[in-house]
Formats: sequence, C-alpha cells, structure tokens
Amino acid sequence: MAHWSEYLNREHDRFLEEYFEFVRIPSVSALPEYAADVRRAGEWVVERLKAAGVEHVELMETGGHPVVYGDWLHAGDDKPTIMIYGHFDVQPADPLDLWETPPFEPTVRDGKVYARGASDDKGGMVTPIFATEAMLQTTGALPVNVKYCFEGQEEIGSPQLQPFFEQHKEKFACDIVLSSDGLMHDENTPMVLLGLKGLTGLQINVTGPSSDLHSGLHGGVMQNPIEALTKIIASMRHEDGAIAVEGFFDDVVGATAAQREKIAEIPFDEAEYAKSVGITEFFGEPGFNTRERNWLRPTLELNGIWGGFQGDGTKTVLPSQAHAKITCRLVANQDPTKIHSLLVAHIEKYTPPGVTVTIEKTAGTGYPYLMAADHPGNKIAADVMHELFGKPPVEVFVGGSIPIVAFFKNSLNSDTVNFGWSVGDENLHAPNEFFRLENMQKGMRGYCMILEGMTEYPQD
Repeated sequence: MAHWSEYLNREHDRFLEEYFEFVRIPSVSALPEYAADVRRAGEWVVERLKAAGVEHVELMETGGHPVVYGDWLHAGDDKPTIMIYGHFDVQPADPLDLWETPPFEPTVRDGKVYARGASDDKGGMVTPIFATEAMLQTTGALPVNVKYCFEGQEEIGSPQLQPFFEQHKEKFACDIVLSSDGLMHDENTPMVLLGLKGLTGLQINVTGPSSDLHSGLHGGVMQNPIEALTKIIASMRHEDGAIAVEGFFDDVVGATAAQREKIAEIPFDEAEYAKSVGITEFFGEPGFNTRERNWLRPTLELNGIWGGFQGDGTKTVLPSQAHAKITCRLVANQDPTKIHSLLVAHIEKYTPPGVTVTIEKTAGTGYPYLMAADHPGNKIAADVMHELFGKPPVEVFVGGSIPIVAFFKNSLNSDTVNFGWSVGDENLHAPNEFFRLENMQKGMRGYCMILEGMTEYPQD
C-alpha cells in the first residue's frame, strides 16, 4: 500500500480544488449578514472530515457560530489522544477596493493563493484534514487517537466557547492540542510558540444632539461628539507612548532578563520591518524595544473611528454621533474582564460634559497563554519542524491572540502546540491576503509526521 507521502503527491490537485471550494465560502463571523455562510463553512468541514474517514462528526451548536467535532479513537488506550484545532471563520474583506482580485475567489499568482481566509485559517485548517485522509487511506489507521475541533468564531474572540467547553469537557478531553491556526517565524523558518496574548475590546458611542445639525445655525454652542470622542481617545495614552489607563499595568508580569536575552538572539532587521509595513519609525511604550513591545507588553489599539459626514465634498453639519472601536492585547497575568472594567471607568472619567457615552463589548474574553519551550509537545513539534525545514525552530512569543487556547487549558487542562503554516507577511486581516502553496505541502507532511511523533507523548 502506498505511503502517505505518495498519496499526498498523487491527490495534490484534488486537494487544491477542495481548498479553493472552502475558501470561496465568505464565512465572515463578525458581520450578521454572513452568519449563514459561517454555518455553511462548518457544514463543509463536517462533510470533508467524513470524507477523510473521521468518525462521529457533528456540527455542534454554541449559542453563536457553531463548532465542528469529529474523532478517530482506535489507536488504543496505551496511545495518547491528540486534538487538532483550527477555525473556519474569516475576517471581513473590506476595504474591497484595495484587493487586486475578488476576496472570495481564490487566485494563484507566483505559487501563492490570494483570497480572504486563504492563510488565516483555511489554508492551515485543511492541512490536517488532508493529512488524516492520506494516513487512513494508505495505512487504514492513525498512530494515535485523534479528535478534531474546528470553530466558527475565532475572529470575534470565541465569545460562546468558554461555557461551551465547560459543558462538553468529556467529549473534547485530550492529552494535548495541535493548533493549525499558527505561524512560522518567516517564510523559511519554523517556530516554537511560547506565548499568546489575551484580548478584550469595546466600542465607544458618543451622542450629542438628537440629529445632525446645521453647523452655521448651531455651531459653537454645544459639544461636538467627534471632538468629545477624540478627547477621550487622547486621554488613553501619554505623549511618550505609555498607556495611561489607571490600573492597566497593575497585574502585568514583567519581562525577565532571560526572556529579553532570548529575544535579542533572534535575527531581526528593524529597518526592513519598518519598510515592509510602510512606516518611517516605530512608536510605543518607553523602556522596551520594538520586538519586546510586540511580544511581551500589553497594547491598546484604536481599530476604527467614524462619525459625521463621510462622503466626497463638504456637508456643513454638527454631527449627532461619533464612534470608535478599541482592542487590547494582554499579557500574563492580566484579566480581560478587569481590563474591560478599567477601560470603562477611564472613558467615563474623561467624557466631557454635553455628550452621552455608551460602551459596547465587542471582543470575546481572551486570556493570555504561556507554554515552556521544553514542554513535551513543543519538543516533538520542534523535532518535526527541524526535519521538515532542515534547521531548528526559533522560540518566540506572538502579539496575537487565540482565545480558545486558554479555554483548552482552563476547561480541559490541555496545553496547545503551535503547528500552523501561515507567515506574518501574508496580509492576515488585510487586503490581498495570501497563502504559500509550498507551505501547504509542508503542512500536510508535517501533520502526518507529528501524529507519528506523538506516539511518544507522555499520558497523564
């Protein structure tokens, strides 16, 4: 019977077409008008897992966007149970005019697939599914017990999933999680992930007059909601770049000298980084360098702001409303619920008279996550990456968040190993997102290899 690597090569074109089919589903979890498409993407995953040979596959309700579960549990009690995680929801595609090709029509250019979700996380997510099929079709079995957990709400912070996993602990119980929603350090360098940031977010709504008013007839006599909003936002940061919200840093675990030394050992061209993102200089919390700020320190970012007249030309109005969206990436030991409360208190304190402010929670509650480099799961993953890439992975922290990872730890007592194939330069969350087909090939081989390697994972 053919080895799984031969099967992957033989079925390459079919797998690619199936991946394109998946990417064409506009499963944008943040926008209510796409809710049916998020469900359709989940249904696609259900059918694809069944076709791969996975058993007990089901679309599970959460009170929000669904979760897909499946398993193959015939390796025996003497083998560990591994859970593979990914997400089938994607970010909104706007601004649409910046896309070179339609965001939900995958287009191949120079060995890269361009589409929303091509990299984050549909490209990463299909790799373990295709790898599972290859192993089951060639050997008739998997080397370990495997469960599959694919969600449809990661891009909005997985708001329903902490109580969901508390409710379904037994079904999802496992020894270790492999996350397909992960990163490589760069195009040619794998990485072991040591930390993810937590997440919280809110929207500020500022209301002044009951409707937009003529700026000549009514201007100069009342608080302008846009001006009021800018004052609130400006109050959140000191001139030197430090976050000014009272209590924001109270629980932060400071960066250790060892961590900073490890980070300094990893090659980093700051000028090239600035050039790649189109800026002339960096800015942020004093006392830390660019990479330390991104990997080890909490953030407060203004994600969007709007109000008043937005069209071409001039419309002389005094606006009725102004709005802003803010998210914070959090580090150990920050509690997202506490940080949200501190933000609300700060906003209320700095709201000028003459306007009314309401605050909406916009992101799920994501807790920070840390994992030791010498964790058995990380060591097995590092060995596989070394074999795949011909060099050892670097050990890094990441400024992003995957809220479900903390839920796995808190509800299932299971750690999560980064085992994804996206690269930070692939325009994740931005126009012209893309995924390297070469890394999809590595990813499929990598998942076969790591499932074989996980036979050595120690069980509790």
